[in-house]
Amino acid sequence: MSATIRRATYYYLMVQDRPGEAYRLLSELASGHVDLLAFNAFPTGPMHTQLALFPEDPDRLVQLARTSGMELSGPHHAILIQGDGDLGALAGIHRTLSDAGINVYTAQGVADGRGGFGYLIYIRPEDFERAAGLLGAA
Repeated sequence: MSATIRRATYYYLMVQDRPGEAYRLLSELASGHVDLLAFNAFPTGPMHTQLALFPEDPDRLVQLARTSGMELSGPHHAILIQGDGDLGALAGIHRTLSDAGINVYTAQGVADGRGGFGYLIYIRPEDFERAAGLLGAA
């Protein structure tokens, strides 16, 4: 498998679940020159959505949040895997973690349509360093 495995820092914030919230936030990030490695949004109840931001430069995001009044939770940590479409690549990653007794409590992945993929793995904080070491995360 040709893949890059690295630690990813993320922050999240809660917003009202209504049209335009993601647009407002992503526009603010673009204006503040905050580049994202990944972005995730999911409902946390009938009226709220959690937006998870994986910035290329976490310090830039934190600075923007301070000046704009954005209420971030974090930093939190995940493992970001980016690679080619090698069949079984994700199974091998999960097997390595499973064999070590490390649970993946949530994950998201996407194929780019050209044979590549991106995959985020969330590990409990008490297992994160060991998981990152086992996977060779930079």
